[in-house]
Amino acid sequence: MSYSITGLPVEQFQHLFGLPDEELARHAVVRMTSDSPVGYPCRVLLEDAKPGDTLLLLNHEYQPAETPYQGRHAIFVNEASVAPRCFVNEVPPVLTVRKAISLRAFDADHMMIDADVVPGPDVETAVLRLLEEPRTAYIHAHNAGRGCFAARIDRA
Repeated sequence: MSYSITGLPVEQFQHLFGLPDEELARHAVVRMTSDSPVGYPCRVLLEDAKPGDTLLLLNHEYQPAETPYQGRHAIFVNEASVAPRCFVNEVPPVLTVRKAISLRAFDADHMMIDADVVPGPDVETAVLRLLEEPRTAYIHAHNAGRGCFAARIDRA
């Protein structure tokens, strides 16, 4: 079963890059500087920021469908992002290094039909299992600890 994991479109966030902190605050956005190699996962690059990188912490609507599962949460976006990364039949390390990932399978009507919480190294096995269900249209991955959206997984 082929799948792809693609970062969010950078165009959604570029208008915020480089703005002064006071202007970011008017948009409910906070600039942060990474101080560790793991802990600041960019949702465009699908990688943890390097120490010293600046990221924007902002609220993002990851599930816009008008269903009971419509949702928003905080995410990080690295200000050095220029284009989203795409992984085909490969889980990026930003997911596999996490203690636990929540995977939520949705059908074409954007209704959740299955879910699982797995250790980071087991993400691919769980994704492949969820994709075996023909009704699975896509999967959302969330960091289980803080609950923030991590990535969308689509059939390739």
